[in-house]
Amino acid sequence: MGFKCGIVGLPNVGKSTLFNALTETAQAAAANYPFSTIDPNVGEVGVPDPRLNRLAEIAKSAAVVPTRLTFVDIAGVVKGASRGEGLGNQFLSHIREVDAVAYVLRCFEDSEVSHVEGRIDPIGDADTVETELMLADLESLERRREPLEKRAKSGEKDAKLALALIDKALVGLRAGTPARHARLTAEEERPFQQLQLLTAKPVLYVCNVDEGNIAGNAWSDKVRARAEAEGAGCVVISAKIEAELASLSAADRQEYLRHLGLPEPGLNQLIREGYRLLKLITFFTAGPKEARAWTVPVGTKAPRAAGVIHTDFERGFIRAETIAYGDYVAAGGEVAAKEAGKMRLEGKDYIVRDGDVMLFRFAN
Repeated sequence: MGFKCGIVGLPNVGKSTLFNALTETAQAAAANYPFSTIDPNVGEVGVPDPRLNRLAEIAKSAAVVPTRLTFVDIAGVVKGASRGEGLGNQFLSHIREVDAVAYVLRCFEDSEVSHVEGRIDPIGDADTVETELMLADLESLERRREPLEKRAKSGEKDAKLALALIDKALVGLRAGTPARHARLTAEEERPFQQLQLLTAKPVLYVCNVDEGNIAGNAWSDKVRARAEAEGAGCVVISAKIEAELASLSAADRQEYLRHLGLPEPGLNQLIREGYRLLKLITFFTAGPKEARAWTVPVGTKAPRAAGVIHTDFERGFIRAETIAYGDYVAAGGEVAAKEAGKMRLEGKDYIVRDGDVMLFRFAN
């Protein structure tokens, strides 16, 4: 699995420009007016991982298959979206379908690009989006509470648990606190996520700066401070630069990055932050036919990881022949790693680690 990240924000903050750059397409209509994106544009990109290319080189793989990541470009939100203003209903329904939300915030001045509220204030923009999501969550929970209360009074155990979680979320939301900040016990986490609250999703703040401030500016510094206080992700990106990079050949792209003094494209930063937020890791399979990357959540056991490749692998799981990425590279391949005693036979209780190179044995 990868993850699906929704790109949201006020109109004219650079959402569609960023989406086009990330997916290297022109699917979204990047234009200087609200609602240039009406239906959500969906784009899949390969997750860049230099480890995969190194494994392919060592294994002499005929094909290299990265794990995939999905971005969804969602229509710009305005005040009143929770009440259906603008494209509010579509906006909210599309957010419910993503795993994480990237708030694109305008951290640049440009007299040729209007701001829907006539000022540059990324913190205020974030508050506008967050407020609309909280209002939508409040309405949803209050609507669900009454029938649940009746069922809870009749003695339904599941209804009692759901009601308690709803009340916990309502207390925070009424105080202006997003649902993701609710204090939950380990037992409450899964049923709380099943409430499908918009503000329970992990948040990544994306500071869109101009070409002269790729290291950040006063506006992005304020956003970063907010992200750190919340435990959220934060990246600083110039959507214009990313768009230019997307239009270049691989060689020219590297040259342009060197010219700018950037070690990598902004996409890489987004992916790393997304992985961190969603607690995802990557394991690999490598051989003459192909080298492939696979994504699973932290804490995934070997049979479940095998099932990501094929359900038969999970059902008939016997063991996983596992080599750590560093050991695979140091030895120069699977055979040499085995000869050096670096290959481990792991069973059903093994928890997959980031970078594991795995071969699953299973019974038909």
